[in-house]
Amino acid sequence: MDKYIEMIRIRFLMMLAYRTDYYTGIIIYSINIGAYYFLWSAIYGDKGSIEGLTSIQMTTYVAIAWMARAFYFNNIDREIAAEIKEGKVAIELIRPYNYLGMKTMQGLGEGIFRFFFFSIPGMVVVSFMFPLELPHDPALWGYFGISLLFSFIINTQINLLTGITAFFFYNNTGLIRAKRVVIDLFSGLLLPISFYPFWAQEIMKYLPFQGISYIPSMIFTNGFRHGDILQALLQQSLWVLILMVPIQFLWIVAKKQLIIQGG
Repeated sequence: MDKYIEMIRIRFLMMLAYRTDYYTGIIIYSINIGAYYFLWSAIYGDKGSIEGLTSIQMTTYVAIAWMARAFYFNNIDREIAAEIKEGKVAIELIRPYNYLGMKTMQGLGEGIFRFFFFSIPGMVVVSFMFPLELPHDPALWGYFGISLLFSFIINTQINLLTGITAFFFYNNTGLIRAKRVVIDLFSGLLLPISFYPFWAQEIMKYLPFQGISYIPSMIFTNGFRHGDILQALLQQSLWVLILMVPIQFLWIVAKKQLIIQGG
C-alpha cells in the first residue's frame, strides 16, 4: 500500500509544479458558470422553480457541478493509450505493482490537488460573484463528500475501460473524445437529468453516468429527500462494483494480446 500512497504524493507534487495553470482555470470556469447563470436566469424568468429546483438551487447546481468536475476529471485514459503506443506499458507491467491500480492512484493524486487548488478556491470566488445556496445541514456535506468520492471512482473506471481499448484499437483517440462528450452530456453536468424527457431519464437510470455529476450536485443543492440520497449513494456504490467486472475482463484479455507499436 505504501507504494500506491507514494504515487499519490508524486502526482500531487507534479501537479503542484503547474499550479499557475489552475489559477487561470478558476477564471475560465467562473466565466463558464457565469454564462450558465445568465442563461438559466433568462429561462426561469418569474418562475419560482422548474423541475423542483429554484433559480438559486440551479445556480448552485451549475457551480458545484463544474467545480466537482475539477476533482473527478483526469486523463488516465490518454496516458494509458500513449504508454501502449510508445511501448512503455511493457515496462510498467513487469514492475511490482498493479498497473491499473497505479493509474487510479495517480488520478487520485491529481484529483486531490485539483480539489484544494481549484475546486475550493473556485467555489469561494464564484460565491462572491453569483447567488449560491450552500447546505446548512452537516449531514448533507458528509453525503456530498461520499458521493463525490464515488463520482471520482466511477469516472476513473470509465477512463480505465476507455484506455484499455488501446490494446485492441491501438489508436483510440476518437473513442476518448466521444467518451468525454457522452459523460458531459449524460452525467448531468450540462443539464440536470430531471430536465430530460421522461423516456431519456428512464434510459439513464440504467447507465452509470449520472453517478458522476448529477447525484453529488443534487445532494449538495438539497434536491433530494433523505431517502432519495441513500438510494442514490447505493446506486453509485453498485456501479462501482459493476464496472469492476468489464475492467478485469478486458484487462486479462488485453495482456494476452499485447502488441508494442514502438519502443
